[in-house]
Amino acid sequence: MAKKPKNKPGSSTIALNKKAKFDYQLQDRLEAGISLLGWEVKSARAGKVQLTDTYVIFQNGEAWLVGAQFSPLPTVSTHFVAEPMRSRKLLMHDRELSKYQQAAEQKGYTVVATAIYWKQHLIKVEIALGKGKQLHDKRETEKERDWNRQKQRLFQHDQK
Repeated sequence: MAKKPKNKPGSSTIALNKKAKFDYQLQDRLEAGISLLGWEVKSARAGKVQLTDTYVIFQNGEAWLVGAQFSPLPTVSTHFVAEPMRSRKLLMHDRELSKYQQAAEQKGYTVVATAIYWKQHLIKVEIALGKGKQLHDKRETEKERDWNRQKQRLFQHDQK
């Protein structure tokens, strides 16, 4: 008998940072590993991760994810003191690390986390090099988004 193909439940994305796309012009993206504790992996499986206002800092030749919130599950927090907002180490190659660190030291560049997702059995973080948008750029993004929505409505109305 042939084996049935495994059905993947939904997407492999755990959390997205939609605010980063609004606040920054994202230029260069990179996939990095993340060092997590057991209870944090369980929280990620349950989808209890927030990436809002998350960024990357560089200290002592290492990259650290700051501001990511992994909410502890009630079953884990009974026997372990969970720290949901702790800094987590990012796992990157030396070449990538130095490239992003040099870019972050330049004026106006920030390294932000844009997504956390599953890649097979590992949890990966997508980080991007971003340059902060001015207020007028944010307004332009909002106008463009509204216009795209309006076009979509018009096309759907014409097809009926």
